[in-house]
Amino acid sequence: MKPAEPVPSAGHAEVRIVAASPETARQVAEVLRRCFASTEQRSYPVGHDGGTRLHLTVDTAHAAEPARSWLLSSKSSDDDRTQSDEV
Repeated sequence: MKPAEPVPSAGHAEVRIVAASPETARQVAEVLRRCFASTEQRSYPVGHDGGTRLHLTVDTAHAAEPARSWLLSSKSSDDDRTQSDEV
């Protein structure tokens, strides 16, 4: 069993992007940066096939449009399921 990861501070979220190429991961991170203030991304190789895992922290308290309107209209769900690869 893995030790629990630290939880980000209130208003922040840790985002992990796994993609087949570094460029694809960077494109997804760029979209997130347009919506939220974020930290510098950290990237790591995944497997032997050239995949990339990219981590960044986003600040949801300082969201830009369109994220602001989405955050205000979205509701929290009690259905917080862990992904099969995060057990």
